[in-house]
Amino acid sequence: MDEGQRTYLLEKVKTFFRHEIVDSHIETACNKAAKLSSYNVNPFLFKYLANFLKGNDEPRSIAEALVLPRLLGSSINTIFGMKAQKLISELFEGFGSTTAGIDIEFIDAIDKRKKYCQIKSGPNTINHDDVETIFNHFQATINLARTNNLNIGVNDLTVGVVYGEEQELSSHYLKIKSRFPVIVGRDFLV
Repeated sequence: MDEGQRTYLLEKVKTFFRHEIVDSHIETACNKAAKLSSYNVNPFLFKYLANFLKGNDEPRSIAEALVLPRLLGSSINTIFGMKAQKLISELFEGFGSTTAGIDIEFIDAIDKRKKYCQIKSGPNTINHDDVETIFNHFQATINLARTNNLNIGVNDLTVGVVYGEEQELSSHYLKIKSRFPVIVGRDFLV
């Protein structure tokens, strides 16, 4: 990738992040956090959390202990995860898939074969149940390919993880990797 291509992709990522991630975060987490009616406060813990966070249970400390997790917690990670497929499609101009359970399709630069890929955002973003779901989606893709006389090999079905390093993969990803390729971070995006 030359410097012009790198600059072009970085600009697309910046624009995407501003319009998709930031706007969604403000719309969902920030606006919701501003509404007192959206809180279901645990009466046994709110003072403890304020003391743990700020060392006191003054009103501002209580408010910060309640608001900060909503602003900085799992919602932004969820937003990013849900938008990761759209980001990849926009960066690489329309590799979206019409196959159920497959997020994108692309021609591999190394072996020149068509790849069917599920996109995940990071190395710890799936749980035990997701592994079986991915296996089922990949098996359904293999079955559909057989029905349509298409040659899809095991190495043509992959999980692409947007960020992280291979050594950071959770045990759930390692289970998938025992049967299908899992490509992580820079190796996936290059």
